[in-house]
Amino acid sequence: MKKLAIIGAGDLGQQIAYHVAQDNQFEVVGFFDDFAAQGTIVKQIKVLGKLKDVGNYFANKVFDEVIIGIGYKHLAFREDLYNSLKNTIPFATFIHSSCYVDASCSIGKGVCIFPGTVIDQQVTIKDDVFINVSCTIAHDSTIDRHTFLSPRVAIAGFVNIGKRCSIGVNSTVIDNINIADDVQIGGGTVVIKQIEKSGLYVGNPSRFIR
Repeated sequence: MKKLAIIGAGDLGQQIAYHVAQDNQFEVVGFFDDFAAQGTIVKQIKVLGKLKDVGNYFANKVFDEVIIGIGYKHLAFREDLYNSLKNTIPFATFIHSSCYVDASCSIGKGVCIFPGTVIDQQVTIKDDVFINVSCTIAHDSTIDRHTFLSPRVAIAGFVNIGKRCSIGVNSTVIDNINIADDVQIGGGTVVIKQIEKSGLYVGNPSRFIR
């Protein structure tokens, strides 16, 4: 079993550690976190060090792969962190065993997919995407890098979601929709038109807020 380190010891990192351990896919050996003291125990898992320490711990074979457990409020930071490590540190991909992911799908590195998610044929999930519980992504859709899907997001076919997007809980995107980079979709929002401008969108149908 490969040894996994998680960057971020907050709520999301703890959730990832829990699901990874329960699904018996990796041995979680520790967190890296700039805001927790080295040696601190978080949910029975040790904080190994700061982000600057990741490379040394990998070189010393403390872990085999890493995954980012930093949430939707820091997507640009996730991107910078991923890009700074991707050429030297292997990123894990975690797909919970309760998910259905069609064999025709393309799943990138550093992707985390939580329980109960269904991903239909010919879907592309690019690097460092996080998909929370019970999401549905229909055929021929693409989720670009560093994007975050909250629980129970429903995405229809032929949808393209850009980089660093945050898609809120229980939101819906109808078919043949393109969503630009750096878009935040509020919880319960229904997207029925193209979104070509970054910013926050809420409501049914979705409307630009800021």
